[in-house]
Amino acid sequence: MSKYALRRDAVNRRTGAGGGSRALSELAFAAVTVLLGTGMALPGARLLWLGGSPYYLAAGVLLIVAGIMLWKRRNAGGWLFLLIWLATLLWALWESGLDGWALLPRLGLLTAMGILLMLIRPPFKIRAKRLVVVTGTAIVLGTGAAVYLSGTSGNASLVTPARPVGTVKTDGDWRHIGGTLGADRFSPLDQITPANVENLEVVWTAHLGMPSGEITGTIEATPLMVGESLYICTMDNRVLSLDAENGKIRWSFDPKIDPAGVAMGACRGVAYHRQAGASGTCAARIFVATLDARMIAVDAESGQRCNGFGVNGEISLLQGMGDVPKGYYYQTSPPAVIRNRLVIGGRVADGQSVNEPSGVIRAFDAVTGELAWAWDIGRPENRGLPPEGGSYTRGTPNAWPPISGDERLGLAFVPLGNPTPDYVISHRSPEMREYGSAIVALDVETGEERWHFQTTHLDVWDYDLPAPPTLVDFPTAQGLRPALIQPTKRGEFFVLDRETGKPLVETVERGVPSGAVPGETLSPTQPYPVGMPSMGTPFLTEARMWGVTIFDQLWCRIRFKEARYEGDFTPVGTDPTIVSPGYFGGSNWSGIAVDPERHVMVANVMHFPMYNRLIPRTQADPAVFQPARVGKHKISGENWAQAGTPYAVRTQPFVSPLGIPCNQPPYAEIAAIDLETRKTLWRQPLGTARDTGPWNIPSHLPLIVGVPAMGGALVTRSGLVFIAATQERAFRAFDVQSGRLLWKTRLPAGGHANPMTYRSPRSGRQLVVIPASGHPRFGNGSADLLIAYGLPLLGGK
Repeated sequence: MSKYALRRDAVNRRTGAGGGSRALSELAFAAVTVLLGTGMALPGARLLWLGGSPYYLAAGVLLIVAGIMLWKRRNAGGWLFLLIWLATLLWALWESGLDGWALLPRLGLLTAMGILLMLIRPPFKIRAKRLVVVTGTAIVLGTGAAVYLSGTSGNASLVTPARPVGTVKTDGDWRHIGGTLGADRFSPLDQITPANVENLEVVWTAHLGMPSGEITGTIEATPLMVGESLYICTMDNRVLSLDAENGKIRWSFDPKIDPAGVAMGACRGVAYHRQAGASGTCAARIFVATLDARMIAVDAESGQRCNGFGVNGEISLLQGMGDVPKGYYYQTSPPAVIRNRLVIGGRVADGQSVNEPSGVIRAFDAVTGELAWAWDIGRPENRGLPPEGGSYTRGTPNAWPPISGDERLGLAFVPLGNPTPDYVISHRSPEMREYGSAIVALDVETGEERWHFQTTHLDVWDYDLPAPPTLVDFPTAQGLRPALIQPTKRGEFFVLDRETGKPLVETVERGVPSGAVPGETLSPTQPYPVGMPSMGTPFLTEARMWGVTIFDQLWCRIRFKEARYEGDFTPVGTDPTIVSPGYFGGSNWSGIAVDPERHVMVANVMHFPMYNRLIPRTQADPAVFQPARVGKHKISGENWAQAGTPYAVRTQPFVSPLGIPCNQPPYAEIAAIDLETRKTLWRQPLGTARDTGPWNIPSHLPLIVGVPAMGGALVTRSGLVFIAATQERAFRAFDVQSGRLLWKTRLPAGGHANPMTYRSPRSGRQLVVIPASGHPRFGNGSADLLIAYGLPLLGGK
């Protein structure tokens, strides 16, 4: 045989006697297998060195060997790949059980490659080949089913029959952003029911107008409905009145704010007040608190300024505040109107310095705008303006969420945040340490404190109270007690007597991790309301790290092992620290909803850890870690100067390079809790992956995962829970007793406000309303819409 014939015969043997394309596929598969193994083995060695799982290194090395064998067209390479896959399956089940989302990154890529190998690799006998393909396909389908079932779980065994509905006022108005002054977000309307909610249709859509200039943000406002009008504010504080019947704009008021220094525009609603015995212009008025720290009163009928309020219808909330750089103090929540008083706090910029503006709580006369009192923890004996040239005590805890009130008791319930800056405590006065992250009851007539209760001691995790307390008549062994339920970023719910501030459920002090950095102090214990179900983030472990693929999961596992994490309240140190829940975790400004007739609480929470590190001042780059100033240095979402303290701090979401949280889904959940039995009726992930994915690129997958959510719920007398909130552009209705999804509709953009409902004044139709604006952080659209849904009219009219 000639040399040419020998060479041709050798080539034919390598390529399968003419199967060139198949041979190239096999070689490409072999090369990819080697790359896959290398991508697992090298970081896998790092993980093992950190004390993590040996799987990635071992599997990576074996995949390299398998790839080399496949390149050389040895059948053993295919069998080795199959053995690696089988070992991975056993390891995945050992680490994760049958949790579909946990299995996905562990099995997804290898399973897909295994099926591909069986299709292109001829040496396997046809029966074995078919067996492996069928088995692999079954694993894929089984994992998919487990993923689906992971998102449809509920505690059906805990569902209780509906209690007889009591007598509740059937007024169809919605006069406070929380429905009532107690923020229960409950409506007594029952025209829309679990039996007919699937028939909801769009009744009208209103365009509120996009902001101009520097403002970016989202519409977080819950509209008010009084008489025949809706009232809402936009992210740049424009106030609009709409016809409640058809959504047509009646008037619009533009305060022409100065947005300088504002990181993100938000206005969570307006306030309404009618002066007893008055008539004519401004007898009924709308109040808006602005992003440039003003409070403005306009006539509810015309939108014209109420000139008798302050000066030209407005008051400056910077009076008595001293030096306030732009963006350091402003309002995102409306005042609470209690006994003709406007009670208001303010948003203070996080993390800039020890000399930031005061967190003073103030009350103003709703008619004249005159200061009624000021509650300043640094000078509690003086309830007026500070002496000329002075200011309210700087750096004290502030209240940025809405405030709740009890007209009968004459109390304002104020959810406080942290003293500034957030992540160190050595500079804080005894008063700051006592009142940080506390709920405070203030006499609305005098500003005198009645009681306070601290939910986090010596808070250095940014666990400020994020939501208004919800006022309820709470079932106890001695009967119903006037109570409040305070949601927290920790996913815990404190239940306190409104009159005394004492816990009404078992609340204990638990030991927490120690080990503060030099010069800092930590509390050895923290309060836990163990008498209520917890919706906190599950304890993190290396095995609970997640990813879309095995590679980003491995990256997250390495980051986890590189950081300090000991569970709740792990102290932030000079080495990386995982804070879980993070400051986006648990509840946020949207709060909870309570059905006062069934005694059921509905809460939605986020599970979103942070990756934080204190940086000694000598190591903090002044160009990066400096207090923000307009025109010089913007407020950063990660690098906080904390000027005047020994440490700067870097806070980052604990996410993979794909921008996906490193903790295992769900990232948002919704649940219903029976307030009589203190048991969870149902709990489930909230939202599908349709509008989320790597780098916020929509995956279009309709799988329930529980996606990041910002917004809250509405409960109705008929037993419905309405909520949007999610990164997914969806609006949903659940059965409050069972958690069953009864209705879902697609929104033009994400809905990140609490929905509300009312009876339309002329047709008598019950409408459910939700803003749809999208959210810059979620990348789920941008719009200026207010959408009303209702049942079809009889006869189609």
